[in-house]
Amino acid sequence: MSTLWIGFIVFVALLLFLDLFVLNKEDHVPRTREALKWTAMWTAIGLSFSAVIWLAYGNGWIASELSPQQATINYLTGYLVELSLSMDNVFVIALIFKYFKVPAKYQHRVLFWGILGAIVFRLLMILAGVYLLEQFDWMFYVFGLLLLYSAANLFGQEDDTPPAENPIIVFIRRLVPVTKSYHGNHFWIKRKGIRAATPLFIALMMVETTDVIFAIDSIPAILGITTDPFIVFSSNIMAILGLRSLYFVLSSMMDKFGYLKYSLALILVFVGVKMLLHQVWHAPDWVSLVVIFVLLTGGVVVSLVMPPEGKEIV
Repeated sequence: MSTLWIGFIVFVALLLFLDLFVLNKEDHVPRTREALKWTAMWTAIGLSFSAVIWLAYGNGWIASELSPQQATINYLTGYLVELSLSMDNVFVIALIFKYFKVPAKYQHRVLFWGILGAIVFRLLMILAGVYLLEQFDWMFYVFGLLLLYSAANLFGQEDDTPPAENPIIVFIRRLVPVTKSYHGNHFWIKRKGIRAATPLFIALMMVETTDVIFAIDSIPAILGITTDPFIVFSSNIMAILGLRSLYFVLSSMMDKFGYLKYSLALILVFVGVKMLLHQVWHAPDWVSLVVIFVLLTGGVVVSLVMPPEGKEIV
């Protein structure tokens, strides 16, 4: 593992440590203004990291054939894709918290540990995805079709399966005792000498499995832009680092962005078609960045200007 990889992992670990043990040491419910401030900070960090990408690929800190300009554009495009898909993830997490009645002041803790687990899972999935694309050209078609299938699901009906019926949750309930009530911010407690999970742990596992499901969409989407492992991983992680604060900004407004899912679906269609046509169509890197930005912005603007019936913004 190169020095750049190690430095990036240490940098992310430092940010996570500061977030949980310094800046948010006490459990509390972030106000909208506070959440907006943190969202702006995480976004600024994510966008500023593009300067590191430029320097790294310009000075040969990592072995790659990409020019600094190409690497930076690919990073920003990947960051935007992951950020946009994270918005859909936020809405699902809000439903999970509502279903399990997770106290608001403990939601940040669940999101923190959920994202920490997501970093590990995504690194493994990204390395596996890059390896498959490098070894088997036909995997481009598999990933492309997977993205089109995911887009079709977004255009279709919502999944009405209760979170408690998730196979992972059913398995956990059969494997270990689960308390009926919350016990502060604890994931596990000892009850009559027996170690038992709390509903907070069940909610955490639901968030973890949901992120893995969303990663099945987002990682192939980024791999459709570039197969450079460091760009894919760094853009992915820098985007989801701000997911906690983004959740507290968007969760209360989830009904106000009724058309956003169509923008996400079109983004998946665009990247999926791009992967399917990778041998005959090579669009400039900036085209993907512009298309994704326009689609995402369009979904937000249309939702604000023409809110779906019964969801007018007040």
